[in-house]
Amino acid sequence: METKLAEHAGFCFGVRRAVDTVYEQVKTGKTIYTYGPIVHNEEVVKELGQMGVKVLETKEELEQLTSGSVIIRAHGVPEEIYRLLETKGLECIDATCPFVKRIHRIVEQESEAGSHIVVIGNAGHPEVEGIVGWCHGDVTVLEEPEDAEKFVPPEGKKLCVVAQTTYNYNKFHYMVEIFEKKGYNSSAVNTICNATEDRQRAAGTLAAEADVMIVIGGRHSSNTRKLYDICREECAKTYFIQTLDDLHLELPKAVRLVGITAGASTPNKLIEEVQNYVRINF
Repeated sequence: METKLAEHAGFCFGVRRAVDTVYEQVKTGKTIYTYGPIVHNEEVVKELGQMGVKVLETKEELEQLTSGSVIIRAHGVPEEIYRLLETKGLECIDATCPFVKRIHRIVEQESEAGSHIVVIGNAGHPEVEGIVGWCHGDVTVLEEPEDAEKFVPPEGKKLCVVAQTTYNYNKFHYMVEIFEKKGYNSSAVNTICNATEDRQRAAGTLAAEADVMIVIGGRHSSNTRKLYDICREECAKTYFIQTLDDLHLELPKAVRLVGITAGASTPNKLIEEVQNYVRINF
């Protein structure tokens, strides 16, 4: 039996940069907070917590803070959080992914120019909440193609369409096509980061040839959930795990290939643990 890792898997540039930023700040001896979990991986957050890093879950918790350094997570935050940090005189260390920052600039400029902003992504996701928080005007969040079909733009408004960086690449383009067919006055900017596109394509390609597929990532990770959905379309025996403890495989001898992929917030150490376990035990 062969075990194969997808060509693109694990930490992306933005996540690695954010996590490295926290580790570097811990060394300074300062009291470190992150606004929300630095990434959507409970194991990473737990390890940082053991090093003294505290997580601020809400704006209210931030308002009560009187000292310390606050790190903005990779997902980014609404504009009002920066203003609050400035008002309170707290040190702000910005680890927002540069690709997310680019979306903030686009929606800020386009909304100020009068466009109605359409964000294609998961409404409750912190990245999307952050993007919405940079819109200075009307904004709509659409999650699925069905939402795009039902959506009716405000009369006379130009639409500016952007996407959550980890959104499904094919779905995004399909939803943009729906707007085009309806004849809406819209301009779409593909803001899905290259790492996401590469990871999704690699996962789908591997899943199509694998007998069993293992997807590793945090339970609350949007991009890992999308990888799981993509792999399930190609391989019925697809398993979503957060750690090695979640892996309960019973593989028949007929299995030729076990494929492995991982979300953008999954450390290499965990990927290697899963790979080695499957190789040794099956």
